[in-house]
Amino acid sequence: MMIFFQTNPTAIFVFLISLILSSHHLSTASDSEADAHDTPFSYIEGSGTGPEDWGQLNIPLWIACGNGTMQSPIDIQQVQGSALGELETDYKPAPAKLVNKGHDIAVEWTQDAGKITINGTDYQLLKVHWHSPSEHTFNGTRYDLEIHVVHQSSSGNYAVVGILYKNGSSDPFLEELHDQIKLIGEQKIIDLGNIDPEDIDFDSEEYYRYEGSLTTPPCTERVTWTIFKEVKTVSKEQVDALKAAVDKGFQSNARPTQQANGRVPDQYMDD
Repeated sequence: MMIFFQTNPTAIFVFLISLILSSHHLSTASDSEADAHDTPFSYIEGSGTGPEDWGQLNIPLWIACGNGTMQSPIDIQQVQGSALGELETDYKPAPAKLVNKGHDIAVEWTQDAGKITINGTDYQLLKVHWHSPSEHTFNGTRYDLEIHVVHQSSSGNYAVVGILYKNGSSDPFLEELHDQIKLIGEQKIIDLGNIDPEDIDFDSEEYYRYEGSLTTPPCTERVTWTIFKEVKTVSKEQVDALKAAVDKGFQSNARPTQQANGRVPDQYMDD
């Protein structure tokens, strides 16, 4: 091997460069809302790492958090009618794992769990996670919980479906995960077996649609948001279980609403 190094310096150089580039590709390809964050951040205002400071914590990767013009979440006040159609979903059961990332709890599918189709573009399902309280608001009202169903197209663009919840009867999907959520605070990753995304309950027909961003760093823009109009219910015990599982300081993990900057969501009404 030493003879190879000495007689083939160019080959060794190319090999090392390829390793570096491969490592860089893997790290940047996984830089999304669906993956862990290397730079510490928080939701505590005035802490130096809170939402108002995210744009300065990892320059230039997170700069959109501070100077983006299409940021999420937003307060949905005014809406406009449009030619939107019924949300096209094509989900199927697939193996998944429950993951505690410290700042949220997520279900991540490890195999093809289906897709949604928006304006002819397919977006593959990646994961779901929860924010408490809700990040989006309706006419200034913030609710107790919000689920984000995260999808990505073959070109790398995101489409996220959001459902808001208020305290009431138990949510069936969280009830299905009850025992695992009780354990995830210590184990961090738990295999769930096959999970059917349809169990999230997409029976509501009416929704809002707007262009926004990821709500956690790097706050990537050009995200297609679909927010269901109907506010569903979740039990206080279910919300408390999600809060108990995350790291200290992340029991409240909702980014404040951002300026709409002229964005008025389209609304699909079930006829």
